[in-house]
Amino acid sequence: METVVRPGRSARDRILDMASSLFYRDGYHAVGIDTIVAESGVAKMTLYRHFASKDDLIAAYLERSNAEYWRWLDGEIARGSDPTAKLIAACDAVARQATSAGCLGCTFQAVASEFPRFDHPGRRVALAHKRQVLERLAGLARDGGLRDPDGLAAQLLLLMDGAWAAARMFGPGSHATAVVEAARTLIEAHAARQA
Repeated sequence: METVVRPGRSARDRILDMASSLFYRDGYHAVGIDTIVAESGVAKMTLYRHFASKDDLIAAYLERSNAEYWRWLDGEIARGSDPTAKLIAACDAVARQATSAGCLGCTFQAVASEFPRFDHPGRRVALAHKRQVLERLAGLARDGGLRDPDGLAAQLLLLMDGAWAAARMFGPGSHATAVVEAARTLIEAHAARQA
């Protein structure tokens, strides 16, 4: 989702708004500090007063993206009437978002591809995010009494990550909607085997 810089926001928020938009659209390596400074309308010293380095800015952007992701996904999951329906709702939400016009894929996947070292601050935030998604999916699977909740969560996350990758590769007309039917098949298989 592209972020728009809104007037009346603090300098820190304006920097994060612009960095969010540029990082998501153009990538982390392609966007320099000078571009963020020029586009956000703040002085370079102001940026460095809030963020000691570009890596710190990347990590702050990803932390904010993580919070926005959970507000969005929690709202979508809440639509489900039971744990199994909540798992389907999560996959359906990803499919809808991944096929929307402004979607360029998963920003957490993007940082992992641009910064392969696990000690990069942004990479650490991205990994923590994906682990949170795994935990949430596994928790729903456990609540639903499904067999091998951790295994199912890993399979569902692979599907979801595949939908995000399809969005980046193919654009809004991608096959990301297939994630919903594939998720149903996996969930049914995990339910059927518990008997």
